[in-house]
Amino acid sequence: MESQDASEEPGVHGGFICASFNQDTTSLSVGTKTSYRLFSVTAVDKLDCIHEGVECPDVYIVERLFSSSLVVVVSQSMRRRMNVYHFKKGTEICNYSYSNNILSVRLNRQRLVVCLEESIYIHNIKDMKLLKTLLNTPTNPSGLCALSVNHTNSYLAYPGSATIGEITVYDANSLTTVTLIQAHDSPLAALTFNSSGSKLASASEKGTVMRVFSVPEGQRLFEFRRGMKRYVSISSLSFSADAQFLCASSNTETVHIFKLEQHSPSREEESPTWSAYVGKMFTAASTYLPAQVSDMMHQDRAFATVRLNMFGFKNISALATIQKLPRLLVASSDGYLYIYNVDPQDGGECVLVQKHRLFDFSEEQVEQKEEENPEDVPPQPASQSYAATVALPSTPPSSTTLMGYSEDGGAQKGEVIPEHEFAEGPVCLDDENEFPPVGNQSN
Repeated sequence: MESQDASEEPGVHGGFICASFNQDTTSLSVGTKTSYRLFSVTAVDKLDCIHEGVECPDVYIVERLFSSSLVVVVSQSMRRRMNVYHFKKGTEICNYSYSNNILSVRLNRQRLVVCLEESIYIHNIKDMKLLKTLLNTPTNPSGLCALSVNHTNSYLAYPGSATIGEITVYDANSLTTVTLIQAHDSPLAALTFNSSGSKLASASEKGTVMRVFSVPEGQRLFEFRRGMKRYVSISSLSFSADAQFLCASSNTETVHIFKLEQHSPSREEESPTWSAYVGKMFTAASTYLPAQVSDMMHQDRAFATVRLNMFGFKNISALATIQKLPRLLVASSDGYLYIYNVDPQDGGECVLVQKHRLFDFSEEQVEQKEEENPEDVPPQPASQSYAATVALPSTPPSSTTLMGYSEDGGAQKGEVIPEHEFAEGPVCLDDENEFPPVGNQSN
C-alpha cells in the first residue's frame, strides 16, 4: 500500500508525516515527527496502538511485513538510509545506505524492493542480500511502484516511461521482465496488484480513468471512470481481498469503489427494459463515434462512493473485511482513521461507522526547530552504499551502513548477516505464524 507524505500540507495534523496499510490490511503504520506507530485494524470499535518506535524521528516511510515484527523505516533526516527493525524485541536487524534518496519501499515474504528516482534495488528478504539492481529506470520522482504480496510470483510493477503511462511488469523472483503494458496516454500516478498477483490496476496523472490488466498477459480486463469534470491526483488504489472491488482515493472529498464484474449480454436480452434498449442503442452508435468518445461510453462508473467530511487532506484508502463485514478504511492526514460500511450487493453511499484518532492532539505542539533552522542541521555523514558493499565483498562494511542479525535476535554492528543463519529457513521473528515459511522448516 502506498505511503503518503503529507508533512508540508496546510491544515495537516502537526505530527503526521505518512501512513500505509500492511499487505493484508490488518495493520496501519503511521510516521510522525517524533516516532512511528503501528495500529491493529482488526476491529471496528477500537484502534489499538501495538507499538510506538521512538528510535527514529521524522519518519516518512514505514512499512510493516504482514503481522510480523519486521518493520522498515526511513527518516527525513537520513533519506538515503533504510532501517529494518524487529520492533517487538526493540532491536535493529540491519540498515542499508543507497546512492540517492529512498522514495518508496515495498515488501512481501520473499522480496524487499527499494525504489529511488532512477533505480530499483531488489533484496532477498530472508537474508537481505542484494539480488538485482535495475539501473537507469525512467525518472520516477514519486517512487511509484507496486509489489505483489503473493511471494510465489513477486511481480513488480513500475513506470516504463516518464512521459506516457507505460507499465513495466518485472518478476522479482526470476529477475526477468515479464511484459510491458501501454496503460494510459499520460504518466502513471498509481499502481496496485490484487492479493494473488493476477490483476494490476493503474491510474494516470489525469486521475479520470482507472484500468485493470491481467498479469502476466497484460490484457485489459476492466476500465472505470472516476469522473469527467476535472483532473485529480489519485493518492491510492486498493483491491479487496477477493479482487471483486477496487477503491480509489484522491485529493478530492470523494473515494470511489468500483465493482469488477463482466456484464452478460444474455441478461439484458432476458429483461428488455427501456434502459437496456437505450444501452444497446448507445453501443451500436459507439462504433461510428471517435475512439475517445466510444471508450468513454464503455467505461463503468463507481459502484459505491464515500463523501469525506474534509477537503484538501491527503489520504490513503483500503478495502478490508473486519468482523466478517466489508469495510472501507481511510487514513487521513487530518490525524484520523475513518471506517465505513460497504454494501457489496447494492453499493451506493457508504456509511461512516467509526472514527479513530491516530494521535493525542496535544502532540501538535511538537517542536519544529529543525524545520525553522535547516542550516543548523549537521550534514549527513557520507557512508558507503550497500550496492558498493556488495560489489566489493573484500571491503569490510561500515558499522554505520550494515548491521548483522544474530541468532538471539540482537543487532551486531559491523557484521554481515551470517549465511548459516538462513540455511534452513527465513529470518526468525517471534513465532511460526508471524513469518510464514518461505523455504523448508524443521518442526
